[in-house]
Amino acid sequence: MSLPDFDPARYDALLADKLARFKADFAPLGLPEPQVFTSAPLHYRLRAEFRLWHHAGRVDYAMFDAANPKQPILLEDFPAAAEPIARAMPRLRDALIASDELKRRIFQVEFLATLSGELMVSLVYHRKLDAGWEIAAHALAADLGAQIIGRSRGQKIVLDRDWLLEAFDVDGLPLRYQQIEGSFTQPNGGVNRKMLAWARARAAGAGGDLLELYCGNGNFTFALAPLFDRVLATELSKSSVRAAQYNMDANGARNITLVRMSSEELADAMAGGREYRRMQGVDLAGYRFSTLFVDPPRAGLDPATLALAQRFDRILYISCNPHTLRANAAALAATHRIAAAAVFDQFPYTPHLECGLLLERH
Repeated sequence: MSLPDFDPARYDALLADKLARFKADFAPLGLPEPQVFTSAPLHYRLRAEFRLWHHAGRVDYAMFDAANPKQPILLEDFPAAAEPIARAMPRLRDALIASDELKRRIFQVEFLATLSGELMVSLVYHRKLDAGWEIAAHALAADLGAQIIGRSRGQKIVLDRDWLLEAFDVDGLPLRYQQIEGSFTQPNGGVNRKMLAWARARAAGAGGDLLELYCGNGNFTFALAPLFDRVLATELSKSSVRAAQYNMDANGARNITLVRMSSEELADAMAGGREYRRMQGVDLAGYRFSTLFVDPPRAGLDPATLALAQRFDRILYISCNPHTLRANAAALAATHRIAAAAVFDQFPYTPHLECGLLLERH
């Protein structure tokens, strides 16, 4: 796949093509007309990662085309980057060129920004970082107004903190999220807010309790929790669980129980399988689940989790992979129908499409 061409004049047509493919693929499953949620055509990405290319005494941002992976494409800017990243890119490049301590054997940079305006820059090296690097990096952090992380093999230097605090409102509900360096976060902040609003609208009125699998740092958890009596949320990643625990306090959430478990383990526990130490103190039988919410990896739901899903009256399913979503929806077709659908253009100018289904028991 070639590099995207960020041309706003082509945005509507490219999204229409993706929408048409989605509707055709899901038509045999009785797809209702999906809601369509667009992205800002430029400056929408809150995450960006670049190789750094050394040449003629300079260092420049570079990307590579899969069709010609040995030839770097040098970048003056990156139109998809959110404004905090776009502002920092030329200043960081100039700082690297001017400082041998910062430039020497650097090969990659990773940016993370928030809608609330915070910025983190991770600099990755092929050498051990020392006190001289730290002095130069502190000056860079002050100049960029950013959190700076230094990485090399077996080494991570955090100058202040290795996380950002995202803050925004959805439907008038204030939400706060700790985002830890290296952990998953939603790349398109504007579209993420639309996803949260859609999920809240579909969950409204369900009542009862919510089971959420793959909760990450609680991106959907804290938006959905006020709509339910209680929430049981599970996540396997230790760093994401740590962020979700921080976010429980940041959002004043009092009706959420968070457990570090995989979806397969939770399905086994609910089916009466072996006892899990991590479930001690959790009264599964006491929950009155009305809704299952899932936002799984690209591989979709495994057979055990699909079997668990069949027991729920309502399934809210967000997916970054329409192909595995279709396969899972087809596997659930004997018990559930598609009651609502949506597409979210998280990744403009690419073939990728985020999508959502509300599945209800026949």
